[in-house]
Amino acid sequence: MRMFKVIEGGLGRAVQMNDRAEVGPGPSRDDVRQEANRRLKESGYHLSRIREIATGVPMLASLKYLSLQIDFAAETLSRLDPIPDDFRSDGYWPAG
Repeated sequence: MRMFKVIEGGLGRAVQMNDRAEVGPGPSRDDVRQEANRRLKESGYHLSRIREIATGVPMLASLKYLSLQIDFAAETLSRLDPIPDDFRSDGYWPAG
C-alpha cells in the first residue's frame, strides 16, 4: 500500500491508496483501441475513407492527420503501465 498526503484547504491528512491489483484490473490495451476507434468513427474518418476508395477523390488532409494523431495517442496510452483509469478523457486525445 502506498501513502499519499491529500491537501484540502491547506490542511493535510495521510490517506492510504490501494494498489491497483487490490482494487481490480485497470483498463486494457483493447479498451484504449476501442476508444480510438470510437473517436475516429465520430470524426467521420471511416465514411470519408470509404468515399475516397469508391470515388478516387482524396479525403481531407485534416482527417488523415487526425487519424495519425489518434493512432499515436492510442499507441502511447497502450504502452503506459498502468494505463490511466481516465484514459477516455479528452486531455489524452487530439481535438477533432
